[in-house]
Amino acid sequence: MTPLDELVTSLAAVADVITDPVRLRTYECDGLTIHRATPGAVVLAESAEQIAAVVKLCNRYGVPFVARGSGTGLSGGALPRTDGVLIVTSKMRRVLEIDLPGRRAVVEPGVTNLAITEAVREQGYYYAPDPSSQQICSIGGNVAENSGGAHCLKYGFTVNHVEACEIVTPDGDVVTLDRMDPGYDLLGAFVGSEGTLGIATKVVVRLSRTPEAVTTVLAAFESIEQGGQAVSAIIGAGIVPAAIEMMDALSIEAAEAAVACAYPEGAGAVLIVELDGPAEEVERQFGQLTKICAQALELRVAADPAERAAIWKGRKSAFAAVGRISPAYIVQDGVVPRTSLPEVLAGIDRLSAEYGIKVANVFHAGDGNLHPLVLFDDAEPGAGERAETVSGKILDLCIEHGGSITGEHGVGVDKSRYMPRMFSDDDLDTMQLVRCAFDPGNLSNPGKVFPTPRLCGEVPGVRKGVHPLVEAGKAEQY
Repeated sequence: MTPLDELVTSLAAVADVITDPVRLRTYECDGLTIHRATPGAVVLAESAEQIAAVVKLCNRYGVPFVARGSGTGLSGGALPRTDGVLIVTSKMRRVLEIDLPGRRAVVEPGVTNLAITEAVREQGYYYAPDPSSQQICSIGGNVAENSGGAHCLKYGFTVNHVEACEIVTPDGDVVTLDRMDPGYDLLGAFVGSEGTLGIATKVVVRLSRTPEAVTTVLAAFESIEQGGQAVSAIIGAGIVPAAIEMMDALSIEAAEAAVACAYPEGAGAVLIVELDGPAEEVERQFGQLTKICAQALELRVAADPAERAAIWKGRKSAFAAVGRISPAYIVQDGVVPRTSLPEVLAGIDRLSAEYGIKVANVFHAGDGNLHPLVLFDDAEPGAGERAETVSGKILDLCIEHGGSITGEHGVGVDKSRYMPRMFSDDDLDTMQLVRCAFDPGNLSNPGKVFPTPRLCGEVPGVRKGVHPLVEAGKAEQY
């Protein structure tokens, strides 16, 4: 028997285990379907105690494990191991506590992002981070990837809204990481670690007050360049909207086909700007905004929540919508300084023409977080490879312009090979010192984030001898 076979026999005593080959295929990928692997076994966990027991058994048999929430991730972060166990937390979906005076809620990791807001909306509160998949993505996955969303321009990412996490460590202990803990910011290290430092089993999130006033504006422009100029002018005027989103003509076409969003016909780009806050401030900013967008083909202002939802409908559905105009696609997640947006978008156009691959652009224009959708026909020989090449070159463009390979989707397995283009070997070694401190056996989501084995990164065992950074007095190893 293999270690996995022995483990599965033991797992049956502590949790619901799936080993049927047909059912296992349900979990072979996350939202990025170009990477697939059938897990060796799947555990449908219902409590922190079950997860801890499973992780301890994995340690006993030396079997790797991967955590999965709703499976909506877009970097292959929850890609399972064929020789390992996939621990699914989607059954853990209870809102355990709501503390409105303290502006906190305690939830299990399988609770969906939007469910938190729905639980407190009537009391005048909401949960600010809002990924496009917020109806189905889970808070555990949001914590793992440090998810953002359209409103992160003003309100920040998941890490800015998590007060504490109960986690199962890679060796099976149940511990709590709290923002108020003295010493190292272990909670900050855990949020965004993509499952490599353990599994969240309970999350304490910060609740925000519903703004007094919200104004949502849709501005249509002849070209994406004009839209970009408007974005620069808005930020330059000192306005910090809750959100500034942009879509190009191809993504508008897809959204129209999918959800009939009724955006202005003939627009080369649309800009969605949402202002919120005190009523007087929103009114003043709206006056500035209308002057800045005076050259727009059309300026549409939501008169009520239903019209606001209608404006957002096309943007929120953009990723899935491209399935209406392309058999397959790759979603990227690069970041560039706002001032570099025109050059980078022009570069994407050149790559599209050079490789004969269409690219639809949807992005958080306010903070330069691009989401190019690289479209291809997977039935066409070589199309997938060309799309992968274009996707990689887009990330190169982001790096060349002082940006990053990811803003909110994470590195996962999809972008790990690009890490050396952003970081030196010493940088990567230092990052893996943190990973090794949590997971010296390299069993927790191995093969993600880091491109090559370093320290104990991709093979069991701790580095022999003193690490150069430790020797130089620049780091401590415990």
